[in-house]
Amino acid sequence: MAGYKEPGFAERVALATRARDKALEKLRSRPVADPAELARRAEAQAAKEAAAAEKRATARAEREAAAIAKLENERMAVEGDAAAKEAAQAEAKAARDARYAARKRRNG
Repeated sequence: MAGYKEPGFAERVALATRARDKALEKLRSRPVADPAELARRAEAQAAKEAAAAEKRATARAEREAAAIAKLENERMAVEGDAAAKEAAQAEAKAARDARYAARKRRNG
């Protein structure tokens, strides 16, 4: 029984050449793409990209609207707090003025 014989350089080159030629022949034997099919695929891809762009724009607009609404709510809360603080100060001033007037009446 003969042992395994390591292929020589020439054998490896010949094997690589045959494999390359076989791959090229397989590539050449492929049918040529139909121009109508290529146009249909390009149109479908363009429609898909347009839909994705519209979806991204819609999502961005929704995020911006949510951010604006949040800022508006915060502004309204701050204004409401300021108005409540102002009302509390006015009420405290009115109570202070009433006490002052009562004291003036009592003391003459």
